[in-house]
Amino acid sequence: MGPELARRQKVVRANPCQIIDLPKIDGGDATIRFLDQSELEALLRAAPSKTRPAVEHDSWRVERVMYLAAAMTGMRQGELLALRWGDIDWSAQKVRVHANYVRGQFGSPKSRRSVRAIPLAQRLIAELEALHRESLWKGDNDLVFANPRTGQPLDRSRILKRFKAACRRAAVKPVRFHDLRHTFGTRIAASGQVPMRTLQEWMGHRDFKTTQIYADYQPGTREAELVNEAFVAPEPMDQFMDQSEHKWDQLEGSETQ
Repeated sequence: MGPELARRQKVVRANPCQIIDLPKIDGGDATIRFLDQSELEALLRAAPSKTRPAVEHDSWRVERVMYLAAAMTGMRQGELLALRWGDIDWSAQKVRVHANYVRGQFGSPKSRRSVRAIPLAQRLIAELEALHRESLWKGDNDLVFANPRTGQPLDRSRILKRFKAACRRAAVKPVRFHDLRHTFGTRIAASGQVPMRTLQEWMGHRDFKTTQIYADYQPGTREAELVNEAFVAPEPMDQFMDQSEHKWDQLEGSETQ
């Protein structure tokens, strides 16, 4: 007997689903997880062992560059999976984000601000150029991070499985693929060279409040100096006594004159 039928037949007076207390959802862990430079480098070196199947090594050559791109552009995984070679502006050293690949479907990014251009570091450009030379899929409409054997989008579940395996091989702390995006946000904020509004544009945040989660990593003007000044150590006692005795001697000398 369904809940609505039971209510109509007066077995119960109300729909049971309406009187059940929903589980409370707390705010979760607000701590941002990211990789520092040494951890990122360890991840990029964590290739599968030579005994692993060839398909894993083929995937590694593609996904390794995708890890670097996520950490150096802040692009979401779906945006990376939808990225095509024609979206890379080599001369302007920018990547243009205007598509997403989620749940097996290509579509528009999650918000208007997600359509954006992000500058490319020289290191990432070099890695992308090397990937392009090796890839079988080089056309402007071909996917950058494609299945190396089929040219089709990579399988998300397998990406995550291989990413976790790479993190274990690299002996870095447990992180999610999405935390590579946080790696970009925290690193750019910590540089102190990029305004937070610019970081918002690069990351494609619709709301500036989302970008503000990285504000704690942005160096403040004279903050460390102000704290140092507030906690200036007192002069050593022996130095204080020497100064006091000197002043007392001067005072006695003036009285005898």
